[in-house]
Amino acid sequence: MTEQEAFYNELLADLEAGTLVLPTLPEVALRVRDVVDDPEATAGQLADIIITDAALSARLLKVANSPLYRGRVAIDNIQMAVSRLGLSLVRNLVTSLVMEQMFQATSNRLDKYLRELWEHSTEVSAICQVLASKNKNLRTDEAMLAGLIHDIGKLPILMKAEDKPELISNTAALDSVLDSLHTRVGAAILKSWNFPESLIAVAAEHENLNRNSQNGPDLVDLVQVANLQSYFNDDRALNPSDLAKVKAFEKLGIDTEISVSELDENSEEYAEAMALFGF
Repeated sequence: MTEQEAFYNELLADLEAGTLVLPTLPEVALRVRDVVDDPEATAGQLADIIITDAALSARLLKVANSPLYRGRVAIDNIQMAVSRLGLSLVRNLVTSLVMEQMFQATSNRLDKYLRELWEHSTEVSAICQVLASKNKNLRTDEAMLAGLIHDIGKLPILMKAEDKPELISNTAALDSVLDSLHTRVGAAILKSWNFPESLIAVAAEHENLNRNSQNGPDLVDLVQVANLQSYFNDDRALNPSDLAKVKAFEKLGIDTEISVSELDENSEEYAEAMALFGF
């Protein structure tokens, strides 16, 4: 048995036994969720939690004033942002904005993998936001979060692989394990976080290109299109005939030959969405 096979079997056994170490949401996201879940919660209570984190506050104000969310009057304080955007939307935005903390490497071995994973996740998230802004049935805040968490299942796999130098240095072998298991691991993570079924489905099903949503377009359709568009200019891109078979493009009314990030009419929104995460 190769090291790759042994690692795969060990990881699968841990997953099925419920002993795989899964990441936890940052504390501020958990506190925000607890407040929003309280039917008696107020905008002031939520703002009081957010302002304890200066970096998060600055980024939330940036989001609130971005082309995707801004109103006629600029927002200059957190309570105003919460009042205008609403508790549920702010919860999704806060969760999205603190996600980067989870992609910080603890060793040089993991640094490259996690940086690339975060960059890919933010690119998919930005495309999702632009596409959602053009579709009245999809919310941009949910789109942002869906894009960021679609590959979340890769995190614990990479963390576990950190103790296996031969596997970390064998990109093809590690990629094979990631491709095989990250959707199942991702679904397990989001279930442990008590995320809604619509987002659990994103982690579980975004790689299933034969999927045909019943009441689409939904978040999985959105992430599938954004994910495939993120590959437009590299060797992971599907050929045109295979892209044409992906139902998600049709459901969203997206031409398989056009990249959202290259459309002049969308370029400002795409750039703004990327800028929210420092790109």
